[in-house]
Amino acid sequence: MTATTTLTARALLLDMDSTLVNSEAVVERCWRRWAAEQGLDADEVLAVVHGRQGWATMAALLPDRPMELHLADNRRMLEQETADMDGVVPVPGAPAFLAALADLPHALVTSADVPLSDARMAAAGLPMPAIRITAENVSASKPDPEGFLKGAAELGFAPEDCLVFEDSEAGIEAGRSAGMRVVGVGARAAAYAPTAHVRDLTQIRIEALTDGHIAVHIEA
Repeated sequence: MTATTTLTARALLLDMDSTLVNSEAVVERCWRRWAAEQGLDADEVLAVVHGRQGWATMAALLPDRPMELHLADNRRMLEQETADMDGVVPVPGAPAFLAALADLPHALVTSADVPLSDARMAAAGLPMPAIRITAENVSASKPDPEGFLKGAAELGFAPEDCLVFEDSEAGIEAGRSAGMRVVGVGARAAAYAPTAHVRDLTQIRIEALTDGHIAVHIEA
């Protein structure tokens, strides 16, 4: 028998990478190159890259390195990632999930910049939400809650009325710090105590309620 859990919200805030778009192959290629350049263990680097802006990951890994070098490397890597769409595909269930949200309040909140988010959503064949918060819109990277708080404000809802979809430790922490509930997506998310967890978006069914709320039905 299938068990269903239902969460209700006024708006949904969606991470992109590994939540809507599977870009793991590109991320691994780019960060393995950077790790080799820095003489770092690539597996240790890959364990901490998810969810953050690149410069924030670099600063965490090499705290004594000048920030201007992190920022320069970040710009270079964003260009590399934007040019590399090989293997970028939608997370299972993402097309139907976004189609169900088309007329409901939702926003993209990503650590990618505008060119990278444009490229990855297009490569995955997914529609870009009308409202998105990208790296250009924030002064702090996840796990800081700034991006999610800005997303809620853009949509016109209080943080407690928003439900976050995230895959990474940094993203889940950011959502919780914003005062929001979090649905963890994918195997990585399960370790970070989200409000609810799904393997992928095929387990989600969206229902628009008559009172303006969104029911998110999670099928186990």
